This record gives sequence, structure tokens and C-alpha cells, in this order.
Amino acid sequence: MPGNSFGELFRITTWGESHGGAVGVVIDGCPPRLKLSEALIQRDLDRRKPGQNELTTERAESDAVQILSGVFQGKTLGTPISLLVWNEDARSEDYLGFSRMFRPGHADYTYEQKYGVRNWQGGGRASARETVGRVAAGAIAKLILQKEKISILAYTKSVGRIEAAVNPATVTREAIDKNLVRCPVQAKAREMEKLITTIKAKGDSIGGIVECVIRGCPVGLGEPVFDKLSADLAKACLSIPATKGFEIGDGFASTRLYGSNHNDPFQATRGKITTKTNHAGGILGGISSGQDIILRIAFKPTSTIGLRQQTVTTAGKNTMIEARGRHDPCVLPRAVPVVEAMVAITLSDHLLRYKAQCL
Repeated sequence: MPGNSFGELFRITTWGESHGGAVGVVIDGCPPRLKLSEALIQRDLDRRKPGQNELTTERAESDAVQILSGVFQGKTLGTPISLLVWNEDARSEDYLGFSRMFRPGHADYTYEQKYGVRNWQGGGRASARETVGRVAAGAIAKLILQKEKISILAYTKSVGRIEAAVNPATVTREAIDKNLVRCPVQAKAREMEKLITTIKAKGDSIGGIVECVIRGCPVGLGEPVFDKLSADLAKACLSIPATKGFEIGDGFASTRLYGSNHNDPFQATRGKITTKTNHAGGILGGISSGQDIILRIAFKPTSTIGLRQQTVTTAGKNTMIEARGRHDPCVLPRAVPVVEAMVAITLSDHLLRYKAQCL
């Protein structure tokens, strides 16, 4: 099936299904001589894995990564890196009753109409389980960015109607990981946790917004037409399961401003050109400006809920469905590292493209 690869020079291909034997990723184009270990990748996978706490699915996966190729004596070889994570706690029997009906909000109907066949066990390729490979690849991409002193921090900005006022310029990893929902404003995090717990007890789900800040990005990443950095970041983030919206800088709020309010005035300080404001979110004309890049991704409520819903069978008969299985009542806490990974993969690809083109 096409559409399983992302990137040009730094390119990833994920593989595997939710309830198959394993999931993984192949990374091609990674520079040689980077120090890489399974433990380094595991740190990011542990932030994404299920069963972390009461706010996430009860599926118990260790998500222990294995490096199969591309690394020798702790350093990358410049050859394809293959990573594998075994599925250890799949309960395919939970989905047997859904094999002949379409779950509302899922890709069951569209997948079967497109291909004429689908893996109904946990959603197959359409499952968020596929993002294991993305996060593993993102950990490697971050190594490339660290050499250029580029950092990425994503965090939960809102859950439902509860929104945190976060300063992207000062937010820290410590504050983000201090609570279960990964919101750096602790008082708001407690409100979000309470809301998610309440929604879960009702058998329902809820969505929210992840915000991400990129610091230290140099001027010049991205192309001015079809491969704009903003466009590729949007594609990367909107490819994450359950995403429904994307914006950079002021985003949709900029539609309520005048040009005189939205334009970021340039200023020269000690020989360095910056802007007084950052309404554009660090990207001008599809090319990074050197300011912090700020983006937001909207995640819908988890599709699988414990409430009865109307649906149809594969034979076209009306019926009712009450989903079973182990699912997150809110995807935000585990979506945060996935957003970081996709942003890191996109930036690494554009960084290598910049170095190849602009000598």
C-alpha cells in the first residue's frame, strides 16, 4: 500500500498492524557516526506507550525496541536503520463482534470501500499503534537536530473547554512531564485530569489541542512553493491518527486581525535581524525565519466509546454497536510525543535538504 513513507532525504517507512506480531519502522538517510542506542529510543517510546496511568488505555505493552540494522558499536552507519517493537498484549477477540460492522468515527468503512478488505482486529494500519514507529524514528531525528541546537517541546494546551495559558518561550520539559496529562500549567492539568476521569467513567471520550514550540531553528528551512516548511509540518501532523486541525502562529485567529496588527516588524540588534512579534509563528513564505516556530494540532475525541451508537453492518443493515476493547478516553497525553516525533522528522528532512542545496 502506498502512503507508508514520509520524507525525502531523511525518510521513514512504518510497518505493522495493531494486532499483528509486531510494529516498526525503517529509517533511510540517517547520517553516519551518530551515537545511538536502544535506551535512547526507549525514552521517547516510554512517553507514548499504553498503560502508563489511569488516563490511558489499559493495554499493557512494554514497547521494548530492538535495533535490527544500521547501527554498529553504538554508532549509525549511514545505512537503513530498522527498528522493531513486538506486540505483547493484543486481545483480538475483543473485536470479533465488529468484524461485520463499521465502527462510527473509525476508518473501517472507508478502508473496506477503498481496498475491499480490512484487518478488523484493532483497526489494523489505521490504529494509533502504528505511531510506535514514528516515535522511534523521531528519537533518531532529534539526534540530528541536537547537533544544530534545535529543540522541540510539545504539550497539552487544552482538553475540551479547559485551556492553559502557556508561554512557548519559557515552557520546560520538566513542567510538561510533571503530570499525567502533560500540561505545563499544573492547576489546569489537574482540571484536565478530573475532566478526563469523569468522561471515562461515563463511557465517553474527549479531545483537545496539542501545542508545539521549535526553538533554535535556523533561517532558511523549507521551499517557497510546494514544499513549504509549514505545508510539510501540516502534512506530518495531520497524518497522526485523530487529528482534525492544524495552525501555525496566530493561525485562524489571524483572520480577525488587520495587516497592521499581524505583520511582524523587523529589527536589527547587534547585527542580528529578528522580529518584534511572532504572529507568523516562525515561518515566512514557507521558509523558517529564525524565530520560534509555534504550531497547534487539534485532536478529536477518541472514536471508540462505551456508549451504544447506531451503525450499519457490512451487508448494509442498520444495527446498534457498543464498543469493547481498551482505549484512551483522551488521546492528548500520549499524542504529545507523537507530535514531537513528526515535527522532528520533518525538520531533520528539511535540514538535510537545506545543507544539500545551499552550500
